[in-house]
Amino acid sequence: MNRVLTCTLLALLAGFFSSYVGGQISLILHNQKCQNQAWGFQQMCNAWETPGAIWQGSTTGMWTGTVLGAFVGGTVTRQGRK
Repeated sequence: MNRVLTCTLLALLAGFFSSYVGGQISLILHNQKCQNQAWGFQQMCNAWETPGAIWQGSTTGMWTGTVLGAFVGGTVTRQGRK
């Protein structure tokens, strides 16, 4: 397989996976702010926090995962000196 294609696929896969994980972690952390509310207010708070938390975590995860995936892909497919 072509070296560039391998690096690109690895970077994209790592980016998508990190995007999902980052979104979930950010959602959990943002929703902890709502734990001390009464039940109705807690539901409204969760609904208010969810979109921003997922967007923030997914974006951060995508960038981080893509950069690290590209680095790992470049390291794995590196050609030795001849």
